[in-house]
Amino acid sequence: MKLLFNQINRKNAFLCAFGFAALGATAQTAPEQDSTKVQEYKLEEVLVQAVRVKAQTPVTFTNVSKEEIAPRNLGQDIPILLNYLPSVVTTTDAGNGIGYTGIRVRGADASRVNVTLNGIPYNDAESHGTFWVNMPDFASSVENIQLQRGVGTSTNGAGAFGASLNLLTDSYSPEASGEISNSFGSFNSRKHTVKFSTGLMNDRFEIAGRLSNIASDGYIDRAESDLKSYFLQGTYVYGSTLIKALVFGGKERTYQAWNGIDKATLDSNRRFNTSGIYTDIDGNVRFYDDEVDNYQQDHYQLHWNEKLNNNWNTNIAVHYTIGKGYFENYRDGTTAANYPGIQATNTDGTTDLVTRKWLENDFYGTTFSANYNNNGLDVVFGGAWNKYEGDHFGNIIWARNSAGVQPDDRYYDNVADKTDFNVFAKANYQITNNLSLFGDLQYRNVAYKASNVLESAATPLPVDDTFDFFNPKAGLTYSVNNKNNIYFSYARANKEPRRADYENGSTKPESLNDFELGWRYKSGKNDVTINGYYMRYKDQLVLTGALNDVGAPLYTNSGDSYRLGVEAEATLFITNKWVIRPNIALSDNKNVDFFNEGETGVEDLGNTEIAFSPSVIAGNQLIYLPMKNVQIALLSKFVGEQYMDNLESDNAKLDSYFVNDLNVSYEIKTKSIFKSIVLNGLVNNVFDTEYVSNGYMFGDPYYYPQAGINFLVGATLKF
Repeated sequence: MKLLFNQINRKNAFLCAFGFAALGATAQTAPEQDSTKVQEYKLEEVLVQAVRVKAQTPVTFTNVSKEEIAPRNLGQDIPILLNYLPSVVTTTDAGNGIGYTGIRVRGADASRVNVTLNGIPYNDAESHGTFWVNMPDFASSVENIQLQRGVGTSTNGAGAFGASLNLLTDSYSPEASGEISNSFGSFNSRKHTVKFSTGLMNDRFEIAGRLSNIASDGYIDRAESDLKSYFLQGTYVYGSTLIKALVFGGKERTYQAWNGIDKATLDSNRRFNTSGIYTDIDGNVRFYDDEVDNYQQDHYQLHWNEKLNNNWNTNIAVHYTIGKGYFENYRDGTTAANYPGIQATNTDGTTDLVTRKWLENDFYGTTFSANYNNNGLDVVFGGAWNKYEGDHFGNIIWARNSAGVQPDDRYYDNVADKTDFNVFAKANYQITNNLSLFGDLQYRNVAYKASNVLESAATPLPVDDTFDFFNPKAGLTYSVNNKNNIYFSYARANKEPRRADYENGSTKPESLNDFELGWRYKSGKNDVTINGYYMRYKDQLVLTGALNDVGAPLYTNSGDSYRLGVEAEATLFITNKWVIRPNIALSDNKNVDFFNEGETGVEDLGNTEIAFSPSVIAGNQLIYLPMKNVQIALLSKFVGEQYMDNLESDNAKLDSYFVNDLNVSYEIKTKSIFKSIVLNGLVNNVFDTEYVSNGYMFGDPYYYPQAGINFLVGATLKF
């Protein structure tokens, strides 16, 4: 263990030194140039051009700027801040948007939403999940976000089977600046953030950073969160060169709230949390104080962009992520025979003990791209090579009768590694003044090895699999005039199984054919988008509704399935003071000829609803601008009823819900000390609706209730 820590520390020091040494070396050797010649091109064009799309690309997408989310950025996580986008459903374990949060797009859960940070993959290589709790307050360091619904364009990392979420971190600032933000609210929630930027020193070099601390008791009993994060970047820009080095990360400690509650408890005490409950030796019911998830994750990125001439632009990036942590459980009356060296204290062969399940992992690699743009042809060539190394093991740190077991002894220990390589070429070609053609070809190779995907050493289940995927995409965009365009696209995606899928016997890769047809209208500040989609799956892994022992969802191959829907969104300035931003998604989501193996044998259920796929999702933002620097917004969200399994069981249905938030923002311009003071207020669930956003089936249904009316208020001092 000590050796492992030493290795980790050496890696941290090496990467940090490597990133900033590269910046420093470039800054020292660059020739002098007048500052007026510094090219002010956006980092969006530099870092994410290979994984993002533009208006002429036949892909369904929505862009979100940091200015849009700033009034609500008071401590809640990124999925909650994106709650009002089309086809999006969000949930949170603690019930108030702080701690563990999740997002679904078109019914696809987070493990099927590809997430990149500056073009670098973020999804966990084995589970494919995205754990935003590991990057608290990351929204405060984001320049803008693009959500591509459907397969979208070729990207790095896990295959997109519902959406892609591409985040671009803060651009460099020409001028020095600073911010101090504090917010407080219900359930003893609070967020404290400090940001700074040196501005471009000598018109070439900027250092910027952020420190954040978020804490909350949570709506659910004992669902406390203690979240800390940092963000540091150095940017060098000069002539045709842009180099950016980033170091960011977070440490989280959250009391577990992933068990949910049954129907009787939901009716009697919706805030109850079963995590950590046990009966002591005197027969008293108690709760274990350290039933927590404890994890730290650190990211290192170095991006180098060169604009070779007016036609060519290149980018290469290297990255490294290290993660280390555990979750701790008090196991009340567990089977002693499952733990070597533990003796039963009860006649039924059970005992009490405390375990820690550890995950230590390293993820590193490179991404690269080249862009050529000339005479109506816009081509991007790119790819990535990424390597994951994971160490899974469990410790028993206490037991009633341990027979000499030491705290560092492991009752399971297995390793895994995964290599992910892809290359792609995609192009937009302007055939005529009105018609453009889009093509995208990607080859992806995935190799995954695990010594054992089970905790049991007695019956190991090793994995050694390799997959080769070819993912073609094509489409047309027709510009009717300077305000309207119509697009059509086809895209194919393939996706490898996750670690838990191997454990559950679902080892087939999945495939998806996605057809998108849309119309975009833009006139001044007003815009409207309407699109239809048909997503046809083969061997789709659909949620069974059940969870494993770490609160992660379980899946099964459904054979044939499809998602058919229409989405509409708009931004409409009714007057200079009133703006509405409505969206709606209507869909039909079906497993085709679904078979279920029950107690009486295999049963053909015909076409059934895909779990967690509501047929109606609608949102709206009604914004009132009574005077300069004042904004009042009523935010509304409706989610239709949905099933928690694929059997359409009556007791597996989640009721529809309709919630509203009230958001107020006021910026005071000052003439001394501070540039401005920004006051924000957010009342969540303003009508105090009792609702459940998520759940699972474990024989009977279990639910995750969300908070009633609650508030957050904050102030930001800008200087």
